[in-house]
Amino acid sequence: MSDKSDPVNKGDRNKIYFLVVVIIALLGTNAYLFIKDKKENERFATVSTEKDRLKLEVEKIEVELDKVNALNLTLSEKLLKEQELARGKIAELKAALQKGVLTQTELIAAQKEVRDLREFMKTYNDDILRLKKENSLLKNERDSLKASANFASERASELEKRNLELREKVKTGAALKAANVHITAYKVKSSGKNIEVTRASSAKKLSVKFDIAQNELAQKDYHKIYLRVFDPAGNLIANENNMFEADGQEMQFSSSTSISYNDDNTTFNMDWINPNEFIKGEYSIILYADGYTMGRAEIMLR
Repeated sequence: MSDKSDPVNKGDRNKIYFLVVVIIALLGTNAYLFIKDKKENERFATVSTEKDRLKLEVEKIEVELDKVNALNLTLSEKLLKEQELARGKIAELKAALQKGVLTQTELIAAQKEVRDLREFMKTYNDDILRLKKENSLLKNERDSLKASANFASERASELEKRNLELREKVKTGAALKAANVHITAYKVKSSGKNIEVTRASSAKKLSVKFDIAQNELAQKDYHKIYLRVFDPAGNLIANENNMFEADGQEMQFSSSTSISYNDDNTTFNMDWINPNEFIKGEYSIILYADGYTMGRAEIMLR
């Protein structure tokens, strides 16, 4: 057959082959770029997700450190230093993760840092837990000691109170008590002779005689005796400067003397000269010794 009968000549056929090759090459290039871009997008999405996860992990670790501070524990120098280092590392990681894009190398480094930080927090939390237990034991021991101290203090106070009460009872029991108290009124003659009287108009002084009741607790020594005299109207006859204490209060006395007590049944006598005129009626006297009432008696003057 003649070449003239072929509708497509050889030159045109070559062009067609070339165009087909070019199209196929373009399609291959587009497919390669599409796949590459898809992988890059997937890798970027993976990196971004991992970065967000690491950010969240770092924030959780920081919250754990804040919780430790909220416990108000007294941390050792070692724990304080470790916490300071951890917070520095957290700040570095947070700054690194704030970057817009992380390379694969940076991401791997950040992952390692977070793993190390998490491992540190595990050890750190174990130390804090142990410290809490120690503090709890110390608190229980302190509370126990405090309770024991309070009990001992209360016991000591109670014993001191009982001792005071016992001392007061002993003191009260040791005080002299008068027995057979008797009052006699006398007039005093110019010669100094005392004559017993019953009339107020002629009386000048009162003489109080008394015995001391037997008392094994009383000290065999000198004892101060105080006398208070009341007129028929109930008025105390005393010098306002003559003061003493008895029965828990300060009071005036009419006269005083000292006696030597030997528990030998001695009868004692105490005279009182009225600075005023006697009046008709009943005079009463009260004797005091060792801070307590010793005895009392009355006499009627006509």
